[in-house]
Amino acid sequence: MKSFQGALFVDKGYLRLEGFHPQKQVAGVRQKLLDELKRLKAVPGGKGLPGSLQRLPLFQQIGKLSALVKAPGLHEALVTPGLIDCVTRLGGRAPSAIQDTQLLLSPPSQGASTLEGLNWHVDIAARPQDPLPGVQAFFLIDDVAPGGGATLALAGSHRAGAPGQPSAARLREALKTPGDLARNLEQLGIGIVEMSGRAGDVFLMDLRLLHTPSVNSTKNVRMMATARCFFSRNT
Repeated sequence: MKSFQGALFVDKGYLRLEGFHPQKQVAGVRQKLLDELKRLKAVPGGKGLPGSLQRLPLFQQIGKLSALVKAPGLHEALVTPGLIDCVTRLGGRAPSAIQDTQLLLSPPSQGASTLEGLNWHVDIAARPQDPLPGVQAFFLIDDVAPGGGATLALAGSHRAGAPGQPSAARLREALKTPGDLARNLEQLGIGIVEMSGRAGDVFLMDLRLLHTPSVNSTKNVRMMATARCFFSRNT
């Protein structure tokens, strides 16, 4: 990993590793998921989706569908020694704990792509001046097109409240202000990152970064997975 990439991670809070996992490697995982989706009748195009899934709010559909699909060997296939090495370099120390990898599957044709009504959140409470608490990895198991339900993140939001940075209150206000969200955030020096790309790509994200699920406007199931790596505060 080049040093400028580490500097980018510190500044923006994320790093994209294009083609980190060879496509042949993720193809086996993808086929297992396709077999499971076929069993559940959650096929591309949305036909045959279980009624209990269709009746859920859009973002709850992700958790429900992901829980229905079984993917043995997922963690071992994606959280490789090479990935842990990248996380270790970013944190300056080896992670003290790594959660099991979880699927992030979005049903197809959820509606029009939008930045309104999204669930911006962080998974861990930590101050910008604190040491890096952990890194979350997002894995693309299949190609994910723009507007295809990829996780969105706010680059630079992990620094909100630090000296010389916009306050957390200003950031929250920008997220609630109607209109052009991307432009409102740009005025604060914060950009929207869409974790779309090719199968095998990996995004590494500072756990303090605001992020959200997004609407899958395509006819394909969004196939991603995620794992969280934590650093001990005592090191």
